[in-house]
Order: sequence, then structure tokens, then C-alpha cells
Amino acid sequence: MSMMRLSGLTVLGVLIGALVVGVYSDPGVAGESTGSIVLEDFQSKDGEGFPTGWKAQRNTCKAKQTYTVQTEPDGAFLAAKGAEQRVYKKMAWDPKAMPTVTWRWRLRAVPDDADLLAAVYISLDTDLIFIPVSTKYVWSASRAKGTITEGGLFGATEIVLRTGTQPVGDWVEERVNAYEDFKRIHQHEPANEAWGISLLGGAGVEVDFGPLKVSAP
Repeated sequence: MSMMRLSGLTVLGVLIGALVVGVYSDPGVAGESTGSIVLEDFQSKDGEGFPTGWKAQRNTCKAKQTYTVQTEPDGAFLAAKGAEQRVYKKMAWDPKAMPTVTWRWRLRAVPDDADLLAAVYISLDTDLIFIPVSTKYVWSASRAKGTITEGGLFGATEIVLRTGTQPVGDWVEERVNAYEDFKRIHQHEPANEAWGISLLGGAGVEVDFGPLKVSAP
């Protein structure tokens, strides 16, 4: 009788264990279990269309006029039109474990005299007075891909990621190893937790920014 009871309990334990493993091994439960995290998908906005949790570099009223969340069948995105400043959001992740940052951007309209079309600032650390230390990834109309411009004491070092004013109207995806770029530029390890990300549309440029993600190498 005791053997039968023990066998029943053993079977029950196995079934419960299998259920628990099934729950925690499901790759759809959390982003980290699939090796990637969605930092921002622009699904949330305020009553004026400004993305929730984001802030303006200088003037909030102007930022809300130039940066608005929009949607299309493929999903939500942030549209920038006539931007004069950056918008930013604090986003924490482990840059060493998840060094790869990916995003999409799309040109809508480009003035003839434009150079800077768009930029994504990835901030993996802060300096001694808590100012974010950033790498500025640029889409330039004219500068050669791979061009690096030192940022100086307070500016962000620029890396031209994409050059030219084409394509217009089509999404293009970017993928960078922000951790390795940071170490190469600053010659030291970043903080254990990243500071966040800033976005910038070029003057007179109409450009869209898609979801931002981080992942393992």
C-alpha cells in the first residue's frame, strides 16, 4: 500500500515538475529568455502623441510638436519632422551581456542642403558629474560610412553608420555592437547598467524611428 502511495506521489511530482519547466522554458514568456529585450516599441503615448517616458533635451513644447508616435499595419513608430533637439529616455540593460543594439529608421523627406539626417545616441555610462557618455550613430547625407568624429570634452563621438539620401520611404535596419564601440572609443569598460538612448531627427528632415532592441552577441 505504501509503495502504491509513493508511486502516485512520484508521478504527481514529475507532472508538476514538467509543468513548471514548461512555463519557465517558454521563449515567449519574457524577452530575456529569447536573448533579446525590446527597449521601446512606441506603443504608449500621451494625449498629444508624444511617447510615454521620453523627455526633451531642451524644450518640451517644441519636442511635442516635432516628435509624434504614429502607427501603420506593421506597428508603431516615432515620427520626427523639423526637429531642433533630441528626445531621450532612460533605459537600463546590461551592455556587456547584451551589447547589440538594433533599430529601424526611414527617411520621408530630405532638404537639398541637409547633412545630418538622423542620429541615435546610445549612452552606456555617465561621467563624473553624471552627464551621459554617448556614442552617436549617424545617418549622413554626405559623409562617408565609417567616418568617426571625436566628441571632445562634452560631446558624443560620432560614427557614420549610413550615408546618402536613399532610400526614401523604406525602412532600413541597423545593428551595432555598442559595448565594443564604447570600449574602443573611451578605452574603458562602461557601467554595469546602461543609462539610456536619445533620438535626433535632422534639421528640416522628416524621418521615422522604429522599435529599439538589445540582444546578446
